[in-house]
Amino acid sequence: MLKTLNTYWRVLATGFCFLTFGLGGLILPLVAVPVLYLLPGGPLRRERRAKALIHYTFRGFMELMRFLGILTYSVEQRQALNRPGLLIVANHPTLIDIVFLIAFIKRADCVVKSSLLRNPFTRGPIGVANYIANDSSEEVLELAEQSFQRGNSLIVFPEGTRTTQGQALKMQRGAANIALRCDCEVTPVVITCEPSTLTKELRWYQIPERPFHIALTLKPAISKLPFQQEKAVSLAARKLTRYFEDYFTQELVSHDRTRTGTQATDYRHTGS
Repeated sequence: MLKTLNTYWRVLATGFCFLTFGLGGLILPLVAVPVLYLLPGGPLRRERRAKALIHYTFRGFMELMRFLGILTYSVEQRQALNRPGLLIVANHPTLIDIVFLIAFIKRADCVVKSSLLRNPFTRGPIGVANYIANDSSEEVLELAEQSFQRGNSLIVFPEGTRTTQGQALKMQRGAANIALRCDCEVTPVVITCEPSTLTKELRWYQIPERPFHIALTLKPAISKLPFQQEKAVSLAARKLTRYFEDYFTQELVSHDRTRTGTQATDYRHTGS
């Protein structure tokens, strides 16, 4: 009986949190944009204030989910995540990965799907914080380089979309091209979620039997030197992308093997 009531409670609480997030996306720009323009300072200070506002808003959202018993979380090397100028490359298991990362990175930029600019619940925060839409590869590279020069870090999910459970990780070359052409530090972050939830295959209300735990694990920087020795940037980007696939595959398999009493997920890369 108590288990059933707890499940119903977490479904209602999850729905409430996503409703709150959606309403916040509609209301935040209406309140924030006038205030940001009234405060003294030029475009750079305005952008930094906007990013800080999104950071604290997303942190509040994560704490709300934790308070309501939906999730728990852990973040390793939290301070190191806030070093400026990082290219943060992460896997993408859940719907809230970007929210979780920005909640712990104060001056974060991110590359988002251009379709999110047409979504009334997400276009507000994206517009306020000046995030980068993936309309054009060349424009993304140019805007990414400018963002690094302004002291931001950039979050990229090389998969481009959430991981499909049971299938090999397949990554796009965007992150590798940014790393090679902008000459930034590549910082991998491994995201795990147990039990699995908010995946591409599951609806938001298909919750696990217990609160889920999200963990962010910051890993040592990846050296670009072996790839920069290639004569063609396109070949270097292809090899670096393959390296990302193998790297995250190994990290996730290693994580699964350390879990007690659970079956490891098959993330093996099968591409050429």
